[in-house]
Amino acid sequence: MKIGIIGAGQIGGTLTRRLTSLGHHVLVANSRGPETLRALTEETGAVAVWAVEAVRDVDLVVVTIPEKDIPDLAAGLFADAAEGLVVIDTGNYYPRQRDGLIAPIEGGLPESLWVEQQLGRPVVKAFNNIQAQHLMDLGQPAGTPGRIALPVAGDDQAAKATVMALVDALGFDPVDAGGLDASWRQQPGTPVYGADHDSAGVRRALDEADKLRKPEWRAFP
Repeated sequence: MKIGIIGAGQIGGTLTRRLTSLGHHVLVANSRGPETLRALTEETGAVAVWAVEAVRDVDLVVVTIPEKDIPDLAAGLFADAAEGLVVIDTGNYYPRQRDGLIAPIEGGLPESLWVEQQLGRPVVKAFNNIQAQHLMDLGQPAGTPGRIALPVAGDDQAAKATVMALVDALGFDPVDAGGLDASWRQQPGTPVYGADHDSAGVRRALDEADKLRKPEWRAFP
């Protein structure tokens, strides 16, 4: 596939490395400009671009930037993008650690539903609960006992199927986590977040999730 990645931090950089190694053509963008991505592109063969170029004429785009920066990214981003473009949101809301207060999320709106509203495009939530180093190093062939599984939530079934196939190709068992309205079950502070469960463990963790955010994951105690 031709894949755009917006954000070259831990998850964005890791996905750039992994996806190019699988033979995908990757366009990568960050907030500082293509010239700042030279080391990553020389390492991987990815092409550094501006964010608006990362969504143009691609099959899939990964948005992997801080939640607080999503509204600034959204303006005009998809003006030249294909109607059926698959958009992956890897983001998490970290109010005390990074993002500050985002009132709708603080009030209970699932993070990725908020991102979808800002972008004006359907999104699929994935890759938000795994550590970047584990995403880089711990993928295994399908059928490996104890293979790490990752939850994938979204409302567009075709888009979700595409993302689940990508998760599998990267070496992880994809678990259908339902629609975006249920994606709170994989947010920070839930049992699946930061945990390397197998498929059964992911399903169990999703079932055990509590929608009430723990104090450390709220803007105010």
